[in-house]
Amino acid sequence: MTAPTAFETKYGFRRPDVTLENWRTEPYNRWSFQNAGELVPSAEIEVGEATPEAPIGDLEDLLAKKVTLDSEPETIAAFLKRSHTDAFLVMKGGKFVGEYNAPHMKPAGRHIVFSISKSLTAILAGVVQDDGLLDPSAPVTTYIPEAKGSAFGDATVQHVLDMTVALDFEELYLDPESAFARYRRAMLWNPARPGAQETLPAFLFSLPKLAGKEHGEVFRYRSPCSDFLGIIVERASGRRYTDLMSDRLWAPLGAKLSGQITVDAEGTARAAGGVSVSARDLARVGEMMRCGGSFEGRRILPESWVEDTTTGGDREAWRKGDFAFLLPNGGYRNKWYQTGYDNGAFCGIGIHGQWLYVDPATETVLVKMSSQPFPVDDALDKQALALFQAVSVML
Repeated sequence: MTAPTAFETKYGFRRPDVTLENWRTEPYNRWSFQNAGELVPSAEIEVGEATPEAPIGDLEDLLAKKVTLDSEPETIAAFLKRSHTDAFLVMKGGKFVGEYNAPHMKPAGRHIVFSISKSLTAILAGVVQDDGLLDPSAPVTTYIPEAKGSAFGDATVQHVLDMTVALDFEELYLDPESAFARYRRAMLWNPARPGAQETLPAFLFSLPKLAGKEHGEVFRYRSPCSDFLGIIVERASGRRYTDLMSDRLWAPLGAKLSGQITVDAEGTARAAGGVSVSARDLARVGEMMRCGGSFEGRRILPESWVEDTTTGGDREAWRKGDFAFLLPNGGYRNKWYQTGYDNGAFCGIGIHGQWLYVDPATETVLVKMSSQPFPVDDALDKQALALFQAVSVML
């Protein structure tokens, strides 16, 4: 019998076992979430020069503390393991406190952040708005005329930013015959079927409006809105998504590792969920938002845009929407979640357990990257939020 390779010893399976059919399932996601670019065509979000990250210390003392997130007290370390955490990173007052990495997670390595990509895409929209090239109140057809006749045809850019588009589409992650599965084939995340390959824009422009509903009334979590926003940003700025992010976000943040974003057959960026970055660079994004759009003295976004994102929006549309059970007093603005907590915390959230949590009151930024076996786990989401609140006041 052949001895197991280093890869098999680390992950418990062989690299050829990971395919486009199974890459988002357990146990293969422990590797694929760090290496999405090997499975789906991807474009680079470049840094000027990749800089090795110095060690920032572990969280041994913090992880040994107990919290009650479910019915019984448990250590933070136990919860991180139970919730399939790959990386957990803590910043306080703009400084890295420490990080935890699972045995299979490369320290300071990239990890797909799924729908936190939406929050990053909104930052690019904010940058382009500040340049005077994007008007949130304008009809989307100002920038994408061919969207006329689709669900987006009579929506504004702000409707797209706030996911209040009346879109006839369901986020059915596990149904192989749904429109969502067709969506994933268009973005090259699922194996193609016989026939012509549909592009992501073609799919988006084919989506109908929800009968009898108007835009702006209800928060509807529909990922196509965010891919559509990525196209708006490119059209308004005249630049590719990756170039804009590299120059206007990654460079002023002093990001240390290039990012990646998956693309479709024509190179359209998967702006709703395809970004892979390091936990430390993602934390730098959170710190920039905590500091009102600046990072280490470099202005990236207007303070007014950050304030609107973290406090503005239509709370009634949120209460009528999909996620009010998770954050009853919360809100959603410019693709960031407002928790409604007294501390003013806000966050980006991605499926399979991805979190960027910012608590302005305690100057805390937390990143949690995970490989949870199911896309959505409501119980774990609630427990994660409780953990973040507890950790923010422990430090």
